[in-house]
Amino acid sequence: MNTRQQILKLRGRFVKAGALCLLCLFSGQVWAQTDSIITFAVPEKQPAKTKLKELGIGTGIVYGGFLAAASQVWYQDMPRTHFHFFNDNKEWQQVDKIGHFWSAFHESQFAISALKWANVPEKKAIIWGSLTGILLQTPIEILDGYAVDYGASVGDLIANAAGSAAVLGQYLAWSEVRVQPKFSFHQTRFAQARPRVLGSNLPEQLLKDYNGQTYWLAVDVAKFISPASRYPKWLNIAIGYGTEEIVFNDPDTNRQAGFRAYRQFYLAPDINLAAIKTRSKFLKTTLFILNMVHLPFPTLEFNKRQKFKFHPLYF
Repeated sequence: MNTRQQILKLRGRFVKAGALCLLCLFSGQVWAQTDSIITFAVPEKQPAKTKLKELGIGTGIVYGGFLAAASQVWYQDMPRTHFHFFNDNKEWQQVDKIGHFWSAFHESQFAISALKWANVPEKKAIIWGSLTGILLQTPIEILDGYAVDYGASVGDLIANAAGSAAVLGQYLAWSEVRVQPKFSFHQTRFAQARPRVLGSNLPEQLLKDYNGQTYWLAVDVAKFISPASRYPKWLNIAIGYGTEEIVFNDPDTNRQAGFRAYRQFYLAPDINLAAIKTRSKFLKTTLFILNMVHLPFPTLEFNKRQKFKFHPLYF
């Protein structure tokens, strides 16, 4: 595992597991400071100290452990250098940047839900929770910045900030999330060309093979129309983006190897799992988490090569 691209994909393993950590570590100091910045018209409920302590200790240990492991495992055989940047904005048809946006968005969304669970006042939960995606992913860019073969990426930092900002913006505009990114995956033949980089089995390919990854923006249509409408509250419309024939991260190298990368755009229905009614808190939480994934549906694809193409069931 000696390429920067492998590192970028493997981050997903611990980014999701470490959600909320840095925010929770700082939460005890934040609440007192925000009173002087933000005012509210009604009295605020004090945060539940026990719940905040649980969040802070649990997530702090998890995220700190992953950062320590990353430093030892991913960078242990690599010389360190001065902090520097690496421009990877032209690589992988920008699918990796959308992955950063997706991760930061959901980390921030989970943080807001967790802080509300801890009885943090809603406006504070929204403001500080929305920063979680940036706070969690920035330390990874710092580690990359000191590695000789990598370097911090401005594009990654912008994508992280955009994901967090997308959550904050929707809460400020609508007091809820109405448009959210989702992820789907299917195996491709291109992983066989470079199994060490794109994955030699399904779990590795899920993280590394950009040809099989599709990112979606799912629009909660029911939230934009009258509540009296009979439109199904669980039925979304999703716009997707993917790529194919991208085996090498550098566009010139990819062309020289005989691959012609091209972009794919999709339109499909989508299920809003979070809208499914249930009395079970466990099931409700499960559906909330699974709602990050776009389920297979009949899909219309457009690309420059084949123009319009219909998939009876697209993964």
